[in-house]
Amino acid sequence: MASVNGSPVEREKIPVWLDVDTGNDDVFALLMAAHHPSLKLLGTSTTLGNASLENTTRNTSIILTALGRTDIPGYPGAAEPFCRDEVVTFDMHGSTGLGGVTNIPPLSAKIMKDSNAILAMREALMDQPPQKAWLVATGLLTNASLLFATFPEVAEHIAGLSIMGGAVGGGFTEAKNGRTDGVIAKDGNERFGNETDWAEFNIFCDPEAARSIFSNPVLEPKTALITLDLTHLCLATTSVREAILKGGALNNQPSKLRVLLHEILEFFASGYDHFFGMADGPPLHDPLAVAALLPNSKIFQDEGDRYQVTMVTAGEHTVAEGDLVAAQGQVGRTIVTKSETGKGVRIPRKLDVAKFWQMLGDCCIEAEKKGGV
Repeated sequence: MASVNGSPVEREKIPVWLDVDTGNDDVFALLMAAHHPSLKLLGTSTTLGNASLENTTRNTSIILTALGRTDIPGYPGAAEPFCRDEVVTFDMHGSTGLGGVTNIPPLSAKIMKDSNAILAMREALMDQPPQKAWLVATGLLTNASLLFATFPEVAEHIAGLSIMGGAVGGGFTEAKNGRTDGVIAKDGNERFGNETDWAEFNIFCDPEAARSIFSNPVLEPKTALITLDLTHLCLATTSVREAILKGGALNNQPSKLRVLLHEILEFFASGYDHFFGMADGPPLHDPLAVAALLPNSKIFQDEGDRYQVTMVTAGEHTVAEGDLVAAQGQVGRTIVTKSETGKGVRIPRKLDVAKFWQMLGDCCIEAEKKGGV
């Protein structure tokens, strides 16, 4: 707490809107946005991605209820990519997007609203003082691209945009990305995507939406991009999963919230082991895009160099061999070029993993204190 004239006042919080396709890792982005003491969660919007829009919307309501944050409004957004068919994904997040959960908490209120998600995003962000609020997008960039195309004043008004998406490869970090069983895009090249050898899932599914974001000159210097090259440094190992389950437990009895989070991580771990051969544990992608808003946390060990970023949009998504995705060409590939002017998108490459897990554990404690089930 700071003080003014000897009276304590609450430290100014960072307003944030979270745009999600709630599957297993989005859960932890919601946890951090809802319960980090430096953040003020304004609202959520949903998009298709890890599951259908119906399921990602339901999942978001479930998790906000489990976190004790039924005060946070949510709005269903895009049910399909901007100009492509929906990609049918393999079963990483289970059939509903929340695989592994054995006890779904009852929804105590209708969190999701009937209003237009893009209008709700605009109003919430524009209601904040200039250069204060952030938009964090952890799924397809369809909603975000529609927001900035329809209301370009929002790009000027916000402090920043944090995106989980993309993959660079070529030794960009020391991350290991595993194999690609069953995903058809093999030309003998290095694999650094998680949907094809070339492409990360969020960008692959709607590359046109992504390109519209990264070609926006107003957004470019305000944008942080959290790629697979960084998130694959952040593995939820067995010991991490045990700490999530047992941290703060009374008489060795974890709270219902911790059981839920542990089940989600266990299911995610089994999926990454099965599909990618990553036996050490699953990477936790989405909460790192929330952590990027916290410059004083020291989680990111570098500010991130600046890059010009573009996406390959040439090529089609096709369906073959049991509904797995086959890509023509390198569609969805993220291409980065280091900026020589100091302008461009910020892409961090170094991470203090222990500090990240400590922060996430602290957020879990806060959730329990404030009524998380």
